[in-house]
Amino acid sequence: MTLLISEATIDDAAALAECAAITFPLACPPGSLPEDIRQHIGTELSTGRFEAQIAAPGRTILCLREDGRIMGYSMVVLDQPTDTEVLAALSHSPVVELSKFYVHPDHHGRGSAATLMTATLDLAAQSGLPGIWLGVNQENARALRFYTKSGFRIVGTKRFHLGTRFEDDYTLEQALPVNARAGTAA
Repeated sequence: MTLLISEATIDDAAALAECAAITFPLACPPGSLPEDIRQHIGTELSTGRFEAQIAAPGRTILCLREDGRIMGYSMVVLDQPTDTEVLAALSHSPVVELSKFYVHPDHHGRGSAATLMTATLDLAAQSGLPGIWLGVNQENARALRFYTKSGFRIVGTKRFHLGTRFEDDYTLEQALPVNARAGTAA
């Protein structure tokens, strides 16, 4: 297995959408309606949406590639949160958002997620901001274990709109290393 992590280009949008269609349903709680999941994939995780995200300033998508095929991805966002629940929970400001983090099930338990997380946290630290946050469904025990192992801690809750329902998420955060921040002396 030869893994490579690189920044997404516009040419990756269709492959990212294909990976998202496989990985997003795995992160949804068991009670999620299939039509809500399909609608979210079709609107928020489409090829066109990935093209827009790749082109947007302040957003970077990292691709986990195996032999050229996208087997996972993460997205860091420099826009500051506006959700009042998130703002109330965070102890760091300003922050980087880890907006998306998904790994193909063929790579679960193989260390691929840890490799992608290391690259993602390194990228986030380059922003010079003091912290990073993410939201994860409260019923996603596998992701919660992984994020906790990766240094995140639960600091609050938030709501995630999925189709016709709101899902309950945890808000997690961690400090970014001072010596890795842009413009900071080690």
